[in-house]
Amino acid sequence: MSHFLPIGSTIGIIGGGQLGRMLSVAASRLGFRSHIFEPGAEPPAGQVAHKVTTAAYDDDDALRAFGASVDIITYEFENIPTAALDLLQDLAPIHPGREALRVSQDRLTEKTFLQELGLKTAPFADVPDAASLEAALAQIGTPAILKTRRFGYDGKGQARIMSPEHAAQALADMKGAPAILEGFVDFSHEVSVIAARSLDGAVSAFDPGENVHSDGILRSTTVPARLTQGQRTDAVLLAAKIANALNYVGVMGVELFVTSDGLVVNEIAPRVHNSGHWTQNGCTVDQFEQHIRAITGWPLGDGQRHADVVMENLIGDDMDRVADLAGTPDCALHLYGKAETKPGRKMGHVNHIKRA
Repeated sequence: MSHFLPIGSTIGIIGGGQLGRMLSVAASRLGFRSHIFEPGAEPPAGQVAHKVTTAAYDDDDALRAFGASVDIITYEFENIPTAALDLLQDLAPIHPGREALRVSQDRLTEKTFLQELGLKTAPFADVPDAASLEAALAQIGTPAILKTRRFGYDGKGQARIMSPEHAAQALADMKGAPAILEGFVDFSHEVSVIAARSLDGAVSAFDPGENVHSDGILRSTTVPARLTQGQRTDAVLLAAKIANALNYVGVMGVELFVTSDGLVVNEIAPRVHNSGHWTQNGCTVDQFEQHIRAITGWPLGDGQRHADVVMENLIGDDMDRVADLAGTPDCALHLYGKAETKPGRKMGHVNHIKRA
């Protein structure tokens, strides 16, 4: 382990939400400290971190101080301003690297990259203006989804076009942001693979999980997913192909549609992923520890599944069920410490465990 980051080193985490929180906990278990950089006051990750910097992503002085105080940098979300990364990369190694961010920050870039790897995606077209939307609809047809190329999550920045007369409103919904039109994919269900790649290029993937969404937000992930052995193998190999092509270091999520014509890549996320939370109670080493191992030069851990799990997100008023869930056998609660409950806000998750 020539690249082994010494125990007691500090890991800088950009973003202070629940993913940063769970990364911080995993880092502490391996003897590392974490330093959170987050613009919002009192972030969930700050409750379990060694240090928090509360500053905007364009505060160069704060970024310099943060970069100088940490040994490596990682992040919990992909929409980090490029200028901030330009400054930080000279101060500490950033994992996953810039190329993974560049590809995943822009849906058009991402889809093009995936197709160049020989992977299947939904049909897509660049939509910079109304004329190109008309041409794209003529090519792809309806129903389709118009999405902002950047900054979309949990169903935000998207508009469905069920027939051509919806096009003008959909374009208006983009509020002038560059957009991409994606055709619908005829799929039976969605699965995701959580894969890790280490500094030395070793790749390990967790079992694919089967996802159910509602209103653009993930509601549950079930393992094992409904897949044939061939589909399972294809899903893992496909994730490894993406990680290797990006020279990736860390954990990534790859969302896939299961179709009669094979697996279609929906999107990639260059970070630990909501659909991988089941690993906290279904594996010896979960996705968060696996990420910390990957970026610090440790060997990747044992990600074999030892139980069947249904991960359920606790969103908004689901928090009213916490007392009941706390008393339910084989039910592991993970709450994020968010002060305010809001509709559509992820407040925690619960893993329902069925032991093998």
